[in-house]
Amino acid sequence: SPIMANIQSAKKRSRQANAKNALKSAQRASMRTMIKNVEEAIEDKDTEKAKSLFKSTQKVLDKLANKKILSKNKASRQKSRLTKSIKALG
Repeated sequence: SPIMANIQSAKKRSRQANAKNALKSAQRASMRTMIKNVEEAIEDKDTEKAKSLFKSTQKVLDKLANKKILSKNKASRQKSRLTKSIKALG
């Protein structure tokens, strides 16, 4: 079992860490869903839908990178791959 903190400040830190972890996990999960939706639109060869979904996904990726929830390089790589796929549609 995990060690329980005895000191007040350590207890607070633990609460804060748990809350932040839950928030970041939820944000990462919604980001993955958005990326999956864009990829599905690409698979269905629906260029317009893919472009509109990508626009909002791109915004979210940039926000999460700025908040250090994911690295700037990962965000950039995701955007690059999606853009490449959308351009391949024509």
